[in-house]
Amino acid sequence: MILKLKQTPGIYLVGFMGCGKSTVGSALADELGWSFFDLDQEIEKAAGASVADIFEQRGEGEFRALETEALRKRVYNVRTGRPQVIALGGGAFTIEENIALASNHGVTIWLDAPLEVIQLRIAAETHRPLARDPQRFQQLLEVRRESYARADYRIEIFDQEPAAVVAGILALPLFRP
Repeated sequence: MILKLKQTPGIYLVGFMGCGKSTVGSALADELGWSFFDLDQEIEKAAGASVADIFEQRGEGEFRALETEALRKRVYNVRTGRPQVIALGGGAFTIEENIALASNHGVTIWLDAPLEVIQLRIAAETHRPLARDPQRFQQLLEVRRESYARADYRIEIFDQEPAAVVAGILALPLFRP
């Protein structure tokens, strides 16, 4: 395992909505024997409202502020030596402060899924406020790709099982002695 990960044992999964950050993150944490946290769930717990409700009632700006605060709390725990895999929301890694928090306190991994895979995965979901307009959805993915590309590592996601994605992550150089 690389020194950075030993000193700050945090793995931050970034990528667009529907790319599998939560599912893969939970499976990766199980494999490593680490704790897993989904940042959106942390926000919902702290705010007492769903992400969709926060967006509708308080706006995206307020949601992003809550997101950064939730990430700060996770980073604090990582800095105290508590190994964690953390799934960031789709827009979290587009904010400079969040990029710095994650990048400076662990390793960031971009789960890069093509638009077609993402669309299939979220087709029946109604709780994603930024996915309601298909044209804006596609534009949002293209705009965010530049931010995601700043992650330490990139794993291409197609339609494989989460275990295969986890195996791909564990094969990254960061886990080699």
